[in-house]
Amino acid sequence: MKKIFLSFLMFMFTFCTTGCFASSDEVKVGSEIESEPVDPIEEILASMTLEEKVGQMVMIGVYGLSVNDDTKNLFSKYHFGGIIFYDRNMENKAQVKDFVDGLNSVSGQKLPLFVALDEEGGRVARMKHDLTAPPSQQSLGETGNPENAKIWAKRTAAALREIGVNVNFAPVADVGGKDTRSFADNPQIVSDFVSNAVAGYEEENFYCCLKHFPGIGAAKIDPHKEISSISFSRDELEKYDLLPFRNVIKNHDNSKFMVMISHLSYDALDPGKAASLSKPIVTDLLRNDIGFTGVIITDDLNMGAVSKHNSSKNMGVESIKAGADIALLCHEPEMQKDIYSGILEAVQKGEISEERIDESVRRILKMKFALR
Repeated sequence: MKKIFLSFLMFMFTFCTTGCFASSDEVKVGSEIESEPVDPIEEILASMTLEEKVGQMVMIGVYGLSVNDDTKNLFSKYHFGGIIFYDRNMENKAQVKDFVDGLNSVSGQKLPLFVALDEEGGRVARMKHDLTAPPSQQSLGETGNPENAKIWAKRTAAALREIGVNVNFAPVADVGGKDTRSFADNPQIVSDFVSNAVAGYEEENFYCCLKHFPGIGAAKIDPHKEISSISFSRDELEKYDLLPFRNVIKNHDNSKFMVMISHLSYDALDPGKAASLSKPIVTDLLRNDIGFTGVIITDDLNMGAVSKHNSSKNMGVESIKAGADIALLCHEPEMQKDIYSGILEAVQKGEISEERIDESVRRILKMKFALR
């Protein structure tokens, strides 16, 4: 009996020094897992209402030089996630900075607004009397030195940051064109200059935007007025228009820049459909084929190329269905409200899933989180 009792004691000792202690370690490991930090992006996303999420997917233009009742109402009621400034909003550097601060204050959002400009250079530049405009992209291309694009990108980023702007809708990645907005008619030269410009913005930790995907260099009609088509074959598009976009997207951090979608139609991709409303172009080509993982924004949906052929509510819905993350509306407050309402109603009716909305808002929040 004594031997049996001793054996039992030995068994219990062994069990407690292995099984008991092992279970204690398992609890410790489990506790460590439970205490892992929550992803701040997911935490912010989970705290947002559907109305707030949809607002993040719309960027607007406003009128005036400071926050007024109309502007306050737009941002507090519709939760718009960004603003684009024009000369109509810009008097001097101090005024612009105060305007930006006021907008962020009245918006009441968890992260800063996107504040954008078209500061391409040359004729497309804002507040030239108080900001040094970069040279036109054509004139930079004519220097033959892509490093000049980087130098000017860095200067521009620094100047815009000073006045509260955090996104520049440049560089133009189009090959050729009838004005001075393209670096060159040669796709490889354009690619080299655009890549250097993006590198300059990256070094300054400033967001830029490639435009106008998949390329509008061969456009025959101004998309501000009407839609037109590009008749290039798919091989021609790959050889010319798509080359700069493919190279930059492949070789740069996609979370550091946006891509803007044009309103032209492309016979080889989706005949008769504006690119900004085309899933084969936005999702199948840009997102899946080329592999862009960053934020996709439409060109201004007020432009005649799309607004003449679509209702205000329908345009926003179609752009999101196509794969865009942000619908841009630079004018017309009533149209801005319609775009927002159209997207919201489409989600509420199940036409667009909230999971699809979350995909876009995650990308937007990731960019904005770095602006804090």
